[in-house]
Amino acid sequence: MDLIIKNGTIVTSTETYKGDIAVKDGKIEAIGNCLQEEGVNVIDAKGKLVLPGAVDVHTHLAMPFGGTVSADSYLSGTRAAACGGVTTVFDYPVQRKGNSILGLINEKKAVCEEEACVDYAFHCCITDLNEGAILEEMEKAVEEGITSYKCFFVYKKEGMMVDDGTFTKLLKRVKELGAVLNVHAENPDLIDLNVENFLKEGKTSPWYHYLSRPEYVEAEGDKRAVHWAKHLDAPLYIVHMANKEGLEAAVEAKREGYNIYVETCPQYLEFTSEVYKREDGRNFVCSPPMKGQESQNALWKAIENGDIDTVATDHCPFQSYEKDWGKDDFSKIPNGCAGVENLYPYMLSAANEGKISFNKAVELCSTNPAKIFGCVSKGSLTVGKDADIVIYDPTKEFTISVDNMHSEYDHTIWEGISLKGYPQMTISRGEVVYKDGEFVGKPGWGQFVKRVANQ
Repeated sequence: MDLIIKNGTIVTSTETYKGDIAVKDGKIEAIGNCLQEEGVNVIDAKGKLVLPGAVDVHTHLAMPFGGTVSADSYLSGTRAAACGGVTTVFDYPVQRKGNSILGLINEKKAVCEEEACVDYAFHCCITDLNEGAILEEMEKAVEEGITSYKCFFVYKKEGMMVDDGTFTKLLKRVKELGAVLNVHAENPDLIDLNVENFLKEGKTSPWYHYLSRPEYVEAEGDKRAVHWAKHLDAPLYIVHMANKEGLEAAVEAKREGYNIYVETCPQYLEFTSEVYKREDGRNFVCSPPMKGQESQNALWKAIENGDIDTVATDHCPFQSYEKDWGKDDFSKIPNGCAGVENLYPYMLSAANEGKISFNKAVELCSTNPAKIFGCVSKGSLTVGKDADIVIYDPTKEFTISVDNMHSEYDHTIWEGISLKGYPQMTISRGEVVYKDGEFVGKPGWGQFVKRVANQ
């Protein structure tokens, strides 16, 4: 043994019990009572919860977008993840016309080998099939552990949008390969029409970002994606679900037995569209935007009912001066907000306050993401799995501020939010990478997670 965590309360997606965890060579070697061995590092977790590390399956690190690049590099983004109890981060590299999947992924892996502070995986955003070459390459990519892909129904002007034909080709292909297709679902034509009309009318504040892509605009995209997935009987993962109507369509399909998964994000659970009326409303601009109270209520209800599968962040922060580009024109605001360091603390605080159970928080943030995306060594405290462990102090009071986060951005939408309980320690494959508010890991520690396709 290399490490024993003693006297804690172990929390999984299904159980809560007192016990010790022994770690050897980065893996969980034993779970039991009164585990001991001479000369082994012992962490006393008395009065604390012991949880599996979170798996944030939705981040955009060092991503070129909106005339700039998202504020967090692979180093700072994964450092922040570690400090929030996230031990595996999924990034979304964007394939462009003429580019291959594996060429892009290998380029990103080379950076992560030097910078990543926790383990990492990649979805690949497909923007062009390169006359069918991408469909062929996907088989090799799946063998290499890239078992999920993404389509955008939006960002037409940025060259990222796919049409329905491309989307259905990819749905068929992931079904053949045991992979899964992720989708950002909104209606691009309605958005463009609304933006054009608002700007002509001189309606330029962040409030019109929300009104240009309100509930029904996202719902149409969700329904269209669900329609094709149902009729092709193909696996579909809907990212950052924010609206009630689209959620209902996805839930109905799930209950009919279709292989459809739903993700939402902490920002949709905490904030409503009212934030766009604030003086700093531009800081909250992301896509899809926060919606009304009815949609937020529906999201929490779906979490309670088990109809939402995962909570992830869509972490894509920009600096305040970049957000200010849209001070007089909402369409110029880079879309994205911070979140990777806030995911687990926020959901665990919700559990501590009685909104959900701690088991549900683990299910949404760790177990389900690992299972859906084929991370066989992640997502649970089980003998033989990676020793990705969070020790959580349920009594600690914590107020989020840009000053106590570990990213590179200069502001956060979470400023001033108070949490009940907070992670005390994060362990990545048996190594302590965060302790008592400080990052104590090292860049390059993180390893690529080779995932397994569904059989």
